[in-house]
Amino acid sequence: MSLATWSTLLTAAIVISLTPGAGAVNTMTNAITQGWRRSIWGVMGQQIALIVQLLIVAVGVGALVAASPAILTAVKLLGAAYLVYLGVRMLLAKPKVTETERVEVVGDDAVAPAAAAAAAAAAATAATAPAGRRREPAAAMLRRGILVNLLNPKAIVFFLAFIPPFIRPDQPAAPQYLIIAATCVVVDVLVMWFGFALLARPLGRLMDTERGQRILNTIFGLCFILVAGLLFLVH
Repeated sequence: MSLATWSTLLTAAIVISLTPGAGAVNTMTNAITQGWRRSIWGVMGQQIALIVQLLIVAVGVGALVAASPAILTAVKLLGAAYLVYLGVRMLLAKPKVTETERVEVVGDDAVAPAAAAAAAAAAATAATAPAGRRREPAAAMLRRGILVNLLNPKAIVFFLAFIPPFIRPDQPAAPQYLIIAATCVVVDVLVMWFGFALLARPLGRLMDTERGQRILNTIFGLCFILVAGLLFLVH
């Protein structure tokens, strides 16, 4: 993978990780109820699910490459179009202000009901936790992190749109997938732990207001369209 292609991959991964969803809400909830350091367990659980999803998509993309490079090209174009669709949906989305719907504030196409329910359960735990902070087992936080991401089947569709532009059929597949996976995981850990977890309270207040939701929808809707353009230009 060339440096220019990897730079595009890195930019796209950062934008995608920054887009609030069920994983971001789960991370913010853990940070508020368990503290910043311990919130890493939920983040790591989300990365386990992300790797599983990437493996599933890698197998599918490999089958497309084996079938026909033309099919892979078509998938790339459809993937870019799908990201534009998500961006437009976010730009046009109406704000939701109820606690259980907050996980779907931005890009409800990217958050499955099961994943939203898992994150909402975490938010409910935060709402009922005593002021003295009840220490949750690391294993429970890890498990919930896995479920929040793994119970989101639409993420598979999303990664199917995201990965193909970075795969060169004329080069060995395994190193390319390893680079993509390592980049996505490292970026997501940094964004979740040093972004959403550290800014849990101010971000939570922003997502609870209609004006804040409109701002987020506009910013990340435009970012998704930008990513679609970047993927369209990758060769």
